[in-house]
Amino acid sequence: MGTQNFSAPPCAQPRIPRGVTHINVRHTARFTTVGNHLTQHRALSLTAIGLAAHIQSLPEGARVDIKSLAARFREGETRIAASLRELEAHGYLSRRRERLPSGRVVTHTVSYNQPQGLAAPTARPTAPEPGPPPGTPRKPDHQDPPEPVLDDAPAPASPVPTGTGPAPTAAPERPLPTPDTHDPDRHHTALVLLASLHREDPRLLLSERDVNRLAPAVSTWLERGVAPEAVRATLTSGLPREPLRHPAGVMSHRLTEALPPRTPTVPMTARPHPLQNCDGCDRAFRASEPGRCARCRRRSDLPEAA
Repeated sequence: MGTQNFSAPPCAQPRIPRGVTHINVRHTARFTTVGNHLTQHRALSLTAIGLAAHIQSLPEGARVDIKSLAARFREGETRIAASLRELEAHGYLSRRRERLPSGRVVTHTVSYNQPQGLAAPTARPTAPEPGPPPGTPRKPDHQDPPEPVLDDAPAPASPVPTGTGPAPTAAPERPLPTPDTHDPDRHHTALVLLASLHREDPRLLLSERDVNRLAPAVSTWLERGVAPEAVRATLTSGLPREPLRHPAGVMSHRLTEALPPRTPTVPMTARPHPLQNCDGCDRAFRASEPGRCARCRRRSDLPEAA
């Protein structure tokens, strides 16, 4: 009785789960449907994914400019602006400037819950479910409530032509910026900058024709006081990881949409006269040329005492 039986099977060890464990609760109100193509995007940053989900949850007409988003979240304007450019480059966002009847220029932002150019999956045909007998009142379905539409704009149409009806016309592209004055040195710097972008990213190898076409736009940035290093960082930072089919188009878009404003001219103030030593009292006073100070001049103008 006191001998242990070592042939007995050991007690089963508890199974330790690995990775994440989901505890899902079905939402019935105040929810937004977000695709996995966004939440699991391999090229977008985590800030851009969260910002896209936030924008898709907003009602139509909500303000999504950089200053409004920076006031809502702890990320600064620079990080939010970079995330908006990421979403715009991957088709989740589009921004265009429009002029109101009053003359004011505003930016119209369109959010896409499915990126532009991504074809919707084809649904498999299913057999229709048998309906209730005629005359039977239909019970309301409380398990599948209608999903609220919270997008700022409807999803874009499929880019594949159907052959019926006229083809949709694309919005006209904005022309590339041009400098106010032609500077050969500045133009040469722009050519060298564009021709050497492939050193930062091999995908940015531009043709000679594209370099000559984009050089005036880079010269405009340099004319407005932007350093060549800052222009290079704007063109090469935040690019998607997948292959770029049209690198010149990406460079053209960034040079046009992110163009900085002109630096306002500051009026020059008049400089004070230099200091002079008075020939009468040897005191310092300001004047354009040496001589006597105002006090000595007044004394010399007074009549001598009798």
